[in-house]
Amino acid sequence: MPKVLIADSMSPRAVEIFRERGLDVTVKTGLKPEELAEIVGDFDGLAVRSATKVTAPIIAAAKNLRVIGRAGIGVDTVDVPAATARGIVVMNTPFGNSITTAEHAIAMMFALARQIPQANTSTHAGKWEKTKFMGVELTAKTLGIIGCGNIGSIVAERAVGLRMKVVAFDPFLSVERAKVLGVEKVELDELFARADFITLHTPLTNDTRDIINAASLAKMKKGVRIVNCARGGLVVEADLRAALDSGHVAGAAFDVFVTEPAKENVLFGLENVVVTPHLGASTSEAQENVALQIAEQMSDFLLDGAVTNAVNMPSVSADEAPRLTPYMELAGQLGSLAGQLITDGITGVTVEFHGEAATINAKPVTASALSGLLAHALEEVNMVSAPVVAKERNIAIAEVKRDSAVDYHTLVTLTVTTDAGTLHLEGTLVAGKLPRITKLGGVALEAELGKHMLYIRNLDKPGFIGALGTLLGDAGVNIATFHLGRTGAQQEAILLTEVDAPISAVLIDKVRRLPQVVEAKALQF
Repeated sequence: MPKVLIADSMSPRAVEIFRERGLDVTVKTGLKPEELAEIVGDFDGLAVRSATKVTAPIIAAAKNLRVIGRAGIGVDTVDVPAATARGIVVMNTPFGNSITTAEHAIAMMFALARQIPQANTSTHAGKWEKTKFMGVELTAKTLGIIGCGNIGSIVAERAVGLRMKVVAFDPFLSVERAKVLGVEKVELDELFARADFITLHTPLTNDTRDIINAASLAKMKKGVRIVNCARGGLVVEADLRAALDSGHVAGAAFDVFVTEPAKENVLFGLENVVVTPHLGASTSEAQENVALQIAEQMSDFLLDGAVTNAVNMPSVSADEAPRLTPYMELAGQLGSLAGQLITDGITGVTVEFHGEAATINAKPVTASALSGLLAHALEEVNMVSAPVVAKERNIAIAEVKRDSAVDYHTLVTLTVTTDAGTLHLEGTLVAGKLPRITKLGGVALEAELGKHMLYIRNLDKPGFIGALGTLLGDAGVNIATFHLGRTGAQQEAILLTEVDAPISAVLIDKVRRLPQVVEAKALQF
């Protein structure tokens, strides 16, 4: 009988589900790391929320652990690479608390606009400071939403219902989806300039970290109010404090902080700041939803081998896995490459299967492509949720199988349509299992993708390769692989090169300044 440990407080109904499904369940909450490490090896499954940190040492001690279930969206408290290396499936519940988190952001916006927490404290103290707490209306104000995905779109719908004007910045938001939501898609600087209120609903990535800082605050209109119920680290807290002190920012409402638990913070103690202790997902309905969902998912996996909402492996049956896994890896690489190159709203995705690839089960492969495509902008996306997210965003998905002969025995192609045009990629499997990129943007090349890659689109002129090599060498960057392709002599060329370490923003800027460079990006896989 599989054994499951519930290490954080969850709905009692989750315990009942495990037992009804025939699993041996133990509830031990509030364990210290060393205490958890001591007992975790006895269990097949570990169910957690946000309190328990499943670190590499704990995973190393989990000799029998097969699955970690996170009742919630974020898996930042789980060392996913360590779990993957040990063959442990990590599951989450992407949509169980979306409404709750969106409602908390709206509640924080109201509290900020009408100074409700401050007025409450004052009135409880026996004061009657009616004139002190002059508020502002939300009606007719402009709300800027940074990140209009699952939660952000719910906030948008609520804000439109409040008769607010909503502008949204999200590279993956298509014009059609924006129209359905009743929002205006804008660039980030325009959002900063127009918004009376700004709310963040984006994951914490290299692109979004410190997205609100001194420079961006200076672009905002005087009197702006900022709400963050997404992730700590999206805002430079010291820069926001300075803007609050100067009066440029009228107020802020934060549910998340760079360091949590936040026992002290530079934003604490200000009269124009509303703070809560990471309550975004804290409603009885949300906690019930995510607890029941993770109990069912973990039971399905431990009893039947079914994988749902896994963040580190595809959802396929045991019989299909040996054949499908290489194709899913290839499709994921194609999607990830496209996702890092595209900056415009996506309107359509077509995945084509040629030759041998036309005989496989296409659905999980397409889902892998979508997951790779969307993962760089949407934290909650995995192979299972990606098709749902794409549908919500009105992204048209098409699968095409072609038995006709091609240049390769097996070939998968990915065509991504955006508001600005299309991007076409192709890939094959070498020796039936090794993914290779064979065409990118109409340029033929055969490239193996590594962890750290440099992508360059340049004019094919003598001296470019030497200049690039010298630049990388002077920066101490070692080249691992080098792949070139071009449309023709003296025309446009594409370079994909793997390097041994991440490429800094400073170095990328120097690469872009080389005379022949049209576009340059650092990629991560």
